[in-house]
Amino acid sequence: MKNAAALSGHQPTAVPAVGASASALVGAPSPTLGGAATETSTRDRVTQLLLERGATTAAQLGLALGLSPAAIRRHLDAMLADGDVVAREQTVQGSRGRGRPAKVFVLTEAARVRCGTHHYDNMATAALRWIARSGGPDAVEAFAAEQVSALESRCRAAMEDAGDEPLARAEALAGALTAEGYAANATTIASGGQLCQHHCPVAHVAAEFPQLCEAETAVISRLVGTHVQRLATIAHGDGVCTTHIPTQPGRAQSGNPVTTVRTDR
Repeated sequence: MKNAAALSGHQPTAVPAVGASASALVGAPSPTLGGAATETSTRDRVTQLLLERGATTAAQLGLALGLSPAAIRRHLDAMLADGDVVAREQTVQGSRGRGRPAKVFVLTEAARVRCGTHHYDNMATAALRWIARSGGPDAVEAFAAEQVSALESRCRAAMEDAGDEPLARAEALAGALTAEGYAANATTIASGGQLCQHHCPVAHVAAEFPQLCEAETAVISRLVGTHVQRLATIAHGDGVCTTHIPTQPGRAQSGNPVTTVRTDR
């Protein structure tokens, strides 16, 4: 949701493909030109799914793409060799059955960079450092709030028919953010709801200036119409920006309507 267009002066662009050479395919014969195009297209689809879903198993990817276990494994091996993905042990909630948990695959930071508009990170970071030196933390907070204001207005307009129920508004907000290029989705969980953003165009900048994340969370609170809790951010090193919407929270108030809670540290 962090508006890269506001920081860079450019509108968000469609997610480009992560580059892949046919020669990188592990264990695959030398393809024809048409075969190389097909392989690259499939890897682009794998990349897009990982961008949208975050950590995903090979079985889940294969099912979503209609690929056999051997085929999806071949693509993932190639992406591992190219440094586009990393494999991690799947986190299992509650009691775990016998055997080792399945591996999940996550895009690397280098792959994420190629999927977004990070070209102006250095300039944006330098500008924020200058603002911090000249005006202090309050000036940075004011700048961050102003940068997300236009996006808030567009999302509010897109949510006009969402009603007043917070979880329904979160679902509508996810659709509005996805239309803006942020690969968002909303889900219902036992304790309320979750809004997940799988892409952050300015993660590198927000890593140094968390005021951007705080301004974004305040916007989510106002648009959903209730108190929310930010559980994780891509800027902090998490795979997904996750915002929790409690089941029966208080209405959002001016001043400090958001709470940041770390669950992975």
